[in-house]
Amino acid sequence: MSSEGKETTSSIRKIIHVDMDAFFAAVEQRDHPELRGQPVIVGGDPAGRGVVATCSYEARRFGVHSAMTASRAKSLCPQGIFIRPRMDAYRQTSHQVMEILQSYTSLVEPLSLDEAFLDVTEATSNGVLAVQIAQEVRTRIERETGLTASAGVSYNKLLAKLASDWRKPDGLMVIPPERGLSFLAPLHVSKLHGVGPATVDKLAQLGIHTVLDLRNASQQTLVSHFGKLGLWFGEIANGIDLRPVQPNRVRKSVGCERTFQTDLNDRQDMMTVLIEMTERVSSHLYALGLAGRTVSIKVRFPDFKTVTRALTVSEPIWRLEAISAVLPTLLARAIPSERGVHASVRLLGVALNGLVNTEANLDTVDQLSLLDEIAPNGETP
Repeated sequence: MSSEGKETTSSIRKIIHVDMDAFFAAVEQRDHPELRGQPVIVGGDPAGRGVVATCSYEARRFGVHSAMTASRAKSLCPQGIFIRPRMDAYRQTSHQVMEILQSYTSLVEPLSLDEAFLDVTEATSNGVLAVQIAQEVRTRIERETGLTASAGVSYNKLLAKLASDWRKPDGLMVIPPERGLSFLAPLHVSKLHGVGPATVDKLAQLGIHTVLDLRNASQQTLVSHFGKLGLWFGEIANGIDLRPVQPNRVRKSVGCERTFQTDLNDRQDMMTVLIEMTERVSSHLYALGLAGRTVSIKVRFPDFKTVTRALTVSEPIWRLEAISAVLPTLLARAIPSERGVHASVRLLGVALNGLVNTEANLDTVDQLSLLDEIAPNGETP
């Protein structure tokens, strides 16, 4: 590795990140030719309170993006074609894609239905280049599924994922070890894994805006403000990411959390946000064929004190209405009485733990997805 690198030559890996392009929307356009070239939005009824799961690149030009409310998407793109999700079709196509990836290496770590990491270090030991494998993977995906994928190739997960994002859609980019630090330096810190909006604001207060700023910050400063996470920030700013590709990673939970620019102080607003996040969790569980026994919520107050509260149910659940039913109890438990009924919160999160595989049963039931309309009290209409 060059002087820019921080790892020994023997530790250099060949990592590929494959990411399907606008996956749900692309499947719809493939299966319904009349939708090709149209602003397709896979999501809930724009007259309701559902959200956008994903959208085609034609819709993205209008500012539509995933997790946006369907009503907002409609206002930005009035000509948008809203489509309800067909999770079974997406899962079937995802299975095809993962089989292609696994034909090149057993070290495949799916992150979701539409993206995965591959460690092809051993597969390249015979002189085949990682970029050749990445290009062949993309060619096979398009030939066998009719969809396009973007890929990034580098020496760790961090840079491989950044590379796959860089030339979307239908792109391929390589970041070799000697270019790692120079590629990272000008990027905004929000591009880094694990750096969310609240952390971006906190880093900005320290005068840290780019990865180069982060690299030049002292370890003592980062640790004093971010604890152990500060050590991670220091490593990734220097292009170091030793996380292995884990093909047999056991998923322990599925969750979602959100940090607010303005603290919430109304209980109904808190419940609305929790339900919106639960919609996403429920959809993710369905896509993965999972259910869980323990529902937990996370609350962080303006003074950064964080509490979690959990409730275990008798049978595994995954449906939105089942998870939502326990949220009022958990929220009441999470906010101590001494903080009062008007307590403010800066972060909320919801997760399902104790996961079990129920994929065989999920295929035959009618899922209430993250895109369905939810009544203000959290009950399905």
